[in-house]
Amino acid sequence: MLRISQTLVDGMVAHSHADHPDEACGVIAGPEGSDTPVRLIPMINADRSPTFFRFDPSEQLAVAKQMWDDDEEIVVVYHSHTATEAYPSRTDVSYAAEPQAHYVLVSTAESGCEPGPVSVRSYRIVDGTVTEEEIELVADVADVLDPE
Repeated sequence: MLRISQTLVDGMVAHSHADHPDEACGVIAGPEGSDTPVRLIPMINADRSPTFFRFDPSEQLAVAKQMWDDDEEIVVVYHSHTATEAYPSRTDVSYAAEPQAHYVLVSTAESGCEPGPVSVRSYRIVDGTVTEEEIELVADVADVLDPE
């Protein structure tokens, strides 16, 4: 199960609307070993494509260095689908390289770049196997860090 704040989900959706008709992409970092998404990091789709995303290599390196310095790791890898459902494509599965990560897809197929209906779904992708998981929304990042 992915336990995530509404604020972080809203950020992924806003990024997906803003980059439409191209796929948006980014990560959410959290404390190393915690499985707790805390910090949204929208990234540039280097391919600027409506059907594919690729992180910009220099930006990806800078993000990795910052996470290393902050004792963080990738908890969520997200991207949008602009014309199809929020389900990993064969390409998405083949490029899934973070077995500990939640893979979140945001489909803007219905609303495009305008505010409106989207589909947000989360998956685990390990060794080519896709497993959908439940998303539990909490009001604030602090609620994810300390659920009591």
